[in-house]
Amino acid sequence: MLIDSHAHIDLATFDNDREQVFARARQGGVRVVINIGLGLKSSRASLKLAKKYDDVFSTVGFHPHDASEMKDEDLNTLAELAQDEKVVAVGEMGLDFYRNLSSRQSQIEAFKKQLDLAVELSLPVVVHCRQAHKEVFNILSDWVRSTLSAGRLRRGVIHCFSGDIELAQRYIDIGFYISLAGSVTYPSAGELLQVAKDMPLERLLLETDAPFLAPQAYRGKRNEPAYVALIAEKVAQVREVRREVVAEATAKNTIELFRLPIR
Repeated sequence: MLIDSHAHIDLATFDNDREQVFARARQGGVRVVINIGLGLKSSRASLKLAKKYDDVFSTVGFHPHDASEMKDEDLNTLAELAQDEKVVAVGEMGLDFYRNLSSRQSQIEAFKKQLDLAVELSLPVVVHCRQAHKEVFNILSDWVRSTLSAGRLRRGVIHCFSGDIELAQRYIDIGFYISLAGSVTYPSAGELLQVAKDMPLERLLLETDAPFLAPQAYRGKRNEPAYVALIAEKVAQVREVRREVVAEATAKNTIELFRLPIR
């Protein structure tokens, strides 16, 4: 069994063949797709998709690119959406200091407010980090300490991880999962291959981030959930185990983190 723990199939690029995309995923052994909210409109669309398909679940949140647009009343709307049983996490949230499409301060504020919302909702978080490793880790470390002291610890996943094995272990030490995407299949993967090889398998998730970051075999083309199998193959190769070992372990981890009602 495979699970794509992070995709964006609500985006317009899938409008002409969304049914076929999900059909190909199922045919390829993908049991579940978690569709990730990027803002209010996207979160609503993501939930609508999850309610249409039994094997799709949703998150709700504001991507750092849109952090400057997030208002306090939007948090209330996210909370309302999250009451639906198909919503399994808050996010995609975090910091993106590469594109800086929102100011750094607005990104930080939106990130912290969504972390607080996740605690209120008792949901895990899906975290985006691009060229902001120090800042993201420090914010999450403080969050974990504060929730621990309040007896309300929640965890989450660092999606599309781009750091080294030392950083991965630091996240694992504070209770987070690490998710690897198609970038682990690229010739330039470098440190990601070490992460894939040496990190604890019980803390690993797999994702496509579709339609972005297609694996090397489809690089430059639209990504889709069926291709998570290629990521599992690459991780299995560097760990020198069968693909099924990686597929089953990462599916189990995803089910546990997001508390998916799957046996």
